[in-house]
Amino acid sequence: MLIHRRPNGLDLPYSSEITPQAVYEKRREFIKKIAMNATVGGALWELANREAFAQTPAIKLAAKRNPAYSALEKQTSFKDASTYNNYYEFGTDKSEPANNARTLKTRPWTVTIEGEVKKPMTIDIDALAKLAPLEERVYRLRCVEGWSMVIPWVGYSLSNLIKKVEPSGNAKFIEFVTLADPKQMPGVTSRVLKWPYVEGLRLDEAMHPLTLLTVGMYGQVLPNQNGAPVRVVIPWKYGFKSAKSIVKIRLLKDMPKTAWNISAPSEYGFYSNVNPEVDHPRWSQASERRIGEDGFFQKKRKTLMFNGYSDVASLYTGMDLRKNF
Repeated sequence: MLIHRRPNGLDLPYSSEITPQAVYEKRREFIKKIAMNATVGGALWELANREAFAQTPAIKLAAKRNPAYSALEKQTSFKDASTYNNYYEFGTDKSEPANNARTLKTRPWTVTIEGEVKKPMTIDIDALAKLAPLEERVYRLRCVEGWSMVIPWVGYSLSNLIKKVEPSGNAKFIEFVTLADPKQMPGVTSRVLKWPYVEGLRLDEAMHPLTLLTVGMYGQVLPNQNGAPVRVVIPWKYGFKSAKSIVKIRLLKDMPKTAWNISAPSEYGFYSNVNPEVDHPRWSQASERRIGEDGFFQKKRKTLMFNGYSDVASLYTGMDLRKNF
């Protein structure tokens, strides 16, 4: 008997194999008709639409839970975490990424690491996923708009990859460049941001063990709308710092220009640490709404400095975190 093995070595299905498109679209159309005929307004249609796109198959990843990085809070449901997203490449409404990201092709995929390094490389996504043992870490994620989630992410410390390329003495910053393909991503035709989406960190922030190179969540590969096939998660910073669908990582001598900082520098600083004492120009950051838990009339949670990850405070000794927001 001939047994076909995938070249990726992980036996992960390709995007086209996950769900037959015809089945997927028929189910979506069926739910749409129910909602539209129910005459109960847009709320039912929104719930039905989110349900239709929450059927992500459980493509499992072998990852050991790291108890040192486990938020002792109720986890956000997979459904909420995968249908309420910021991913402007697939639309600016929170439900649009789940609706539109099925067009993203995550195989083949490579990530290039270059710049101020001694050993630049271009690595296949499946080799990247096996570069270090995968861990499951439960992190809080706080978004600048005032909402938060608690998600079990799967990956390993970004420092493992950085060490492989051997940064030169000139490397002070790291830049993440994400995919911007209008054929796959309808949102990149808009002028809401300058594309591709670019984010960055100081090198010492990137090397901190909390900074996670992420290939999965909830014990399975990342859904497209959550940044497949690889993203970073920096839990003490606002969510927009955690770049999704990364294709290039550059180590740099100078601070990179980042997407939101270019678009609105008075609102989005380079550091963007979670800081309840520094308000966004248009709203307070002192409290937050936990997605999936707090009802409309529920009291909001108090936002914690550095999102509760106080061990990163030493990275900013002597800095004015109001000025360097």
